[in-house]
Amino acid sequence: MQDRTASPPLPAARSRARWVRQLHQWHWISSAICLVGMILFAVTGITLNHAGQIEARPSVTRQEAQLPDALLQTLNDGQTDAAGAPLPAAVRDWLRAEMGLRTAPAAAEWSADEVYLPLPRPGGDAWLRIDRELGEVEYERTDRGWISWLNDLHKGRHTGAAWSWFIDIFSVACLVFSVTGLLLLKAHAANRGMTWPLVAGGLALPAALIVLFVH
Repeated sequence: MQDRTASPPLPAARSRARWVRQLHQWHWISSAICLVGMILFAVTGITLNHAGQIEARPSVTRQEAQLPDALLQTLNDGQTDAAGAPLPAAVRDWLRAEMGLRTAPAAAEWSADEVYLPLPRPGGDAWLRIDRELGEVEYERTDRGWISWLNDLHKGRHTGAAWSWFIDIFSVACLVFSVTGLLLLKAHAANRGMTWPLVAGGLALPAALIVLFVH
């Protein structure tokens, strides 16, 4: 006589198989989306952890120019007390054409003598200064190398709104990848005896390191 209690009812088995297939689909899709980003963040996790041991040799680039009188007048008109106002569009266009500088309409620091525009960037720094009396333009850019650039991408430092959105979307995809992986572990745990001990070890090891060595 056939033992009907040896396996779950057919509808339940079909439902479980359907959910497992769905989990597999979400798991591989999220892993494909996360693949390059996870490699990038894993590598930069190592470089950030050893930032003090990785020698950086900054290179500094300087440029000087003379702002035309007409643009200097445009710069000064009505801007003496405009704290945080961006550079006029005509001045930004001139900087792009003459010096190759792309200055977004970001807030500048205005004083009676000069306009100072900080231009922070991943992997380095930059600034622009315009003398409001003489029209002298000074620009300086510091580049700390590609490792510093990658590290700043990891931290989202001075990377702009688009990269910030990417990090958020990437983080959601990683959560989907991790949660579906956990549910797949649960689905196959009955046939893999080491599943939950390994999961517990993955939780216990960082917890023990934090308690014992992180102060």
